[in-house]
Amino acid sequence: MAKAPLLEFSAARDQILQHAKHHTIPNSESVNLHLALNRIVAKPIMSPINVPSFDNSAMDGYVIREKDVKENTTLPIAGSIFAGHNGDIQWPKNTCLRIMTGAPVPNDAYAVIMQEDVKIADQQMSFDGHNVKAGQNIRRIGENITINTEIFSTGEKLTIPKLSTLAALGLNEVCVFKALKVAIFSTGDELTPIGEPLLSANSIYDSNRYTINLMLNALGCEVIDLGIIKDDLLSITQTLKQAADLADIVITSGGVSVGDADYTKKALEQIGEINFWKIAMKPGKPFAFGKIGHAFFCGLPGNPVSSLITFYQLVRPLILALYQQHTPSQQFTLKTISHLKKSIGRIDFQRGYLHRDHDGQLVVSSTGDQGSHITSSFNHANCFIILEKDRDNVKAGEYVTVEPFDSCLL
Repeated sequence: MAKAPLLEFSAARDQILQHAKHHTIPNSESVNLHLALNRIVAKPIMSPINVPSFDNSAMDGYVIREKDVKENTTLPIAGSIFAGHNGDIQWPKNTCLRIMTGAPVPNDAYAVIMQEDVKIADQQMSFDGHNVKAGQNIRRIGENITINTEIFSTGEKLTIPKLSTLAALGLNEVCVFKALKVAIFSTGDELTPIGEPLLSANSIYDSNRYTINLMLNALGCEVIDLGIIKDDLLSITQTLKQAADLADIVITSGGVSVGDADYTKKALEQIGEINFWKIAMKPGKPFAFGKIGHAFFCGLPGNPVSSLITFYQLVRPLILALYQQHTPSQQFTLKTISHLKKSIGRIDFQRGYLHRDHDGQLVVSSTGDQGSHITSSFNHANCFIILEKDRDNVKAGEYVTVEPFDSCLL
């Protein structure tokens, strides 16, 4: 019997996103601004005020009226306006006022001349009117943000600069999605928890679960870590049921290949559904996607690089879609300065280093051995080099598709 063809990578990701589109989104909650870093906006945030809320000076200088702008003008300094000034501003005609950064400007102000552009002598200010333009160095009301306008949309991630903006608006709380609950566990008799002595000479450390945990945290998820489960069909089946009861997404590492001891797929066939497994991608062919009850299931390969790449390229888009984040990956074409080994048949995600050459041109180079067990290929990488499935070996100087890492990997 002929083997079933591998599912194309683009078709696999499209299927995942279609399922996410029809899935109930997480509930929302209001949280204090201090606790909102990296949380996802659940409903549009509108500005309650204008920013600035009043016309003010952009720098230390001198405020003048329009009729006093002449080729060479000398005006008496009638007083000073400081930041935080309240009350009326006394400003006699044919004079100027010393003004500080952030101080309110009078209603009839024409411009603020920065202090470096004037001469001061005997309490008088002289300036060249040719260089003065209307409104210069004046920050107008609502110039930055207008009241009742949308500041951030549903699905936006609240970064430090965005939270700073909300603080400037005086907002103390923000409505965000409740964190997606993601249950994770690894399978394999050969696995040892990190920080403990290796179980035997043939054991390896369970680095995948640690890495997945970090990436889930970066994506704003609540992680339910169920540890390492031995290669036993009953244990894996019970753990999958437990995970599905606790979480919105269940992620496993290992056990979705075709070996006799790969029980995860067998367990899933008994208690859930498999939409697909095995994708025409490298690394990461043995990836499974399905559901257990209400929870999505993502079965990652056991090889560390394969696990990381399938998470980034397939699980990460699922999580972003459930949070209503619309952040398509940025891809562009660049010249590679490295020879890249490639076999025809599967799309290949190689690790690359994006940088500028001696001529200042943006180029990409390989980070070395691209084997699915060579985790060091990520150590100095900042992008994926994506080679199409029908492409063969790539010579230095040829053009390739490059996808820079986002904050999930940086």
